[in-house]
Amino acid sequence: MCFSGLDPTGGAGIQADVETLFALGCHTTPIITCLTTQSTENALNVKAVDADLMRDQALTVIADMPLHAFKIGLVSAADSIKAIHAVISEHPDIPVIVDPVFAAGGGFEFSATDLREVMRSLLVPMSTVLTPNLIELTRLIPSSDSADSAVTELLSTGCKHVLVTGTHNETKAVENRLYSADGEMSKQTWPRLNGSYHGSGCTLAAAIAGYLSLGMEVKEAVKQAQDFTWQSLKHGFRPGSGQFIPDRACWNRRDR
Repeated sequence: MCFSGLDPTGGAGIQADVETLFALGCHTTPIITCLTTQSTENALNVKAVDADLMRDQALTVIADMPLHAFKIGLVSAADSIKAIHAVISEHPDIPVIVDPVFAAGGGFEFSATDLREVMRSLLVPMSTVLTPNLIELTRLIPSSDSADSAVTELLSTGCKHVLVTGTHNETKAVENRLYSADGEMSKQTWPRLNGSYHGSGCTLAAAIAGYLSLGMEVKEAVKQAQDFTWQSLKHGFRPGSGQFIPDRACWNRRDR
């Protein structure tokens, strides 16, 4: 079950989730958290969906079919976070993947400081895997003096794993680090691709959810999800005047 915003470009948000999970052989039950006005260059506006409606949608689906993972993306209102928390807290055995989306690639702010505080107190502690980039990590823990200390604080809340993506570092290669509550840290390095991409974080988090749904252990799911995302970005296309959009369908064309 994916809780995410509707991006009318189809590059990010709920469509990115559905495309990713479909490519991996999973079925998505989509719960739209908010409506946005945006292009591949930037977002212009966001409006939250009624929180009670979201909760009722989720509960109705859960009563009808089994779920194997929750994936949470853009949430633009505190009431929405509370509604999601109410749903997932009733199912502690289902893995929860949280992609903390705070801003669009062009700089538009989807969330205020108080919203980030609600996310940190309600959703982060329930996360099986939290997937911030370095900028999002800083916004989640603004008082921290380093990435490592910020991750330590997040893990202390009950979050089981934090995958910090390094796409925003000015390095030749992209280094992603997976921190676990048991103190272990592993890293994977990927060739840096030219350009910037709309929906890369959504793709990565959804792929982790998909692989967990298929029965993989967390570390292997994270590894495979990075590969899926990198391949999707490598084959990305630029339909508009802004960022590239990942080609998530490339995964099913690789052997053809």
